[in-house]
Amino acid sequence: MGTQIQFNRPDGQPLQGYLAEPAEAAGAPGIVVIQEWWGLNDQIRGVADRLAAAGYRALVPDLYRGKLTVEQEEAHHLMSNLNFGDAATQDVRGAIQHLKSTGSPKVGVTGFCMGGALTVLTLCNVPEADAGVIWYGLPPLEYVDASKIKAPVLGHWATQDQAFPIEQADQLETRLKDAGVDVRFHRYLAHHAFANETAVGPHRIAMTQYDAQWAAQAWDRTFVFFGRHLGGR
Repeated sequence: MGTQIQFNRPDGQPLQGYLAEPAEAAGAPGIVVIQEWWGLNDQIRGVADRLAAAGYRALVPDLYRGKLTVEQEEAHHLMSNLNFGDAATQDVRGAIQHLKSTGSPKVGVTGFCMGGALTVLTLCNVPEADAGVIWYGLPPLEYVDASKIKAPVLGHWATQDQAFPIEQADQLETRLKDAGVDVRFHRYLAHHAFANETAVGPHRIAMTQYDAQWAAQAWDRTFVFFGRHLGGR
């Protein structure tokens, strides 16, 4: 459904990404999708395809520059070597700017796990972002300057999450509300990666578990949120 494209970061460096577009792409709003720590794999391409089917131009920047893995240790290694500040202010911002410069009037951002943390950092540092949806991931709170967030924020959190304990989400929510951010967090009786349909069976890592029911509800809320703040058909 989508294609591999190249676009430029604000500093002029080229970057690859996966772009999925709706049947009527002209003037459609955009969403930048930020990968989990596995890389730009088929699962995250599927997220972009899902958004495109709903009428959005969805772009996934390749943060790992072509690398991806199914092994937890290697994923941790790749994530540890990622410069989160550069990824948010250059890779993701470049993707947002590309969508806007090619016809999307408004562009949101969404990410999962590691991508959720990067979504928060993007909302703090990229003024072009018009809305953000966080899926069970956040950065250390000392890196979150909530006063800079001007876009509305939706968050999906798992109460049984061992990677990002729900107390951290509570603290982030308080920080955002205290700064006057338009924020709504939802909590689900679920485990980490509950919206990742590949987190099933014997090969999933121990702390993750897909939950189709909660994932469907979170996606319904996401589409309502983006429809309200980005527009769409």
